[in-house]
Formats: sequence, C-alpha cells, structure tokens
Amino acid sequence: MCGRYELHTHPAAIALVFGLSSPPPLKPRYNIAPMQPVAIVRENSAGERVLTEMRWGLVPRWTKDPSIGAQLINARGEGIADKPAFKFPFERHRCLLPADGFYEWKVAKSGKQPYLVASKSGLPLALAGLYERWLGPDGEVLDTCTVITTGANDLLRGVHDRMPVIIAPQQYARWLDRTTSTVTDLIAPYPSEALYAHPVSTRVNAVKNDDATLLERVDEAPIDEGPEPVPDEDLVPEQESLF
Repeated sequence: MCGRYELHTHPAAIALVFGLSSPPPLKPRYNIAPMQPVAIVRENSAGERVLTEMRWGLVPRWTKDPSIGAQLINARGEGIADKPAFKFPFERHRCLLPADGFYEWKVAKSGKQPYLVASKSGLPLALAGLYERWLGPDGEVLDTCTVITTGANDLLRGVHDRMPVIIAPQQYARWLDRTTSTVTDLIAPYPSEALYAHPVSTRVNAVKNDDATLLERVDEAPIDEGPEPVPDEDLVPEQESLF
C-alpha cells in the first residue's frame, strides 16, 4: 500500500520536473498522511499541466456518503479499469502525485519498522493517482484523489507486498493524456535498481511529527519470526462491487 509519503524538493525543481508553467506554492512536508490536502499534477481542459491540491482519499462522484474516502486512499491497480469506484477517473482523471519518497512498514519484534523508499537519482518520484470531484446535495464540492498500487518489486518485497505505481518521466504525457485510457501497461512495479530503501525512526508513525529528521537512516529492529502478518491493505475487507 501507500499510506504515507514526503515531498521536500524546491518548488522550482518540481515545476521543471513536471513541466509546470511556474513554481507551485508548496512547503516541505515530511509526513504526508491520508485525508490531508496533497499536491497533484493533472492536465486541464486546455491540455496544460497544472498543480492543484486535493484531499487524499477518493470519493466517487456517485456515492451518497463522502466518508468512504478514508477507505479509498489507495486503488489496487489490478483490474482497476473495471472497478466502479475507479472506472471513470481511470479513463478521464489520471494524475501524478509528486513525492521525494514514500514510507512502508516491515514487521519486527518491537513492532513495525518504517522504511523510507526514494529515487537514487535524487529527483522526485511521480506516484500514479486518480482524482474525482464529488458534489453534495447541499452544493458542497469535494475534490479528492487516490494513489494506485501494485505488487512490490524485488527491493521492497521483504518490507511489504505492495508499493505505489511510479510513472517514469518519459511516460508522464501518456499517463496524463485525458483522451486515452490505454495505459494499463504502466501499472507495474518500478525497477528496483532505480530506488533505495532504508529504515527510519518510528517517529514517522505519528502524523504530528513532520521534520527532516524523519528521513534519516536508523538501525533496523530485529525481525519477527512469528506468523505472517496481515497486510495493511487487508485490514479493510475489499468489497469487489465497490472497489
């Protein structure tokens, strides 16, 4: 899954990497969590790339209960084009979430050991996402998004069995193109050799902690030899008719 990430690259560099017309007004964030406003890059009706903020946790346009967004922070990439909650946004509302790194948790004797995963190049990653606009009966407008996940690559398989889909720079235009939905081949694990991972402090577990020290390497806790843990994504039973 992808339930926490960080973005600290200078706005001017973000504009350059993602092809934006001007630097976005972003501040460094080292512990971005679900249900918070997050930055997404999308293509507008004029075909221009723009950066906007939306709440992390997708609310389908047809739902009557917007609280479902808390369950839809991630969208499993397998069969995504056929799932009611994601079918329309996958066709028309694909986006990229800039991230310098994301966190995953590995089960250890002392609890879950968080890991930071980032690009060896030092450039921001582009997490594949979807966005949607929900209109409430009282006129409320809610713009939300989700991060698409896939199976883990060789680097991360020992930490977690899922990882966010990462779109390579040469595929940004294709992923964001609102006129095509033939992008399912891009839903795949990112090459292990392009990433690194190291254990970080359990301070990242608390959303209130949001500073650069969260990125620092720490000693890994002993690994638990007990029963296979339940993956985080399975804590909320998947309802195939909805998700």
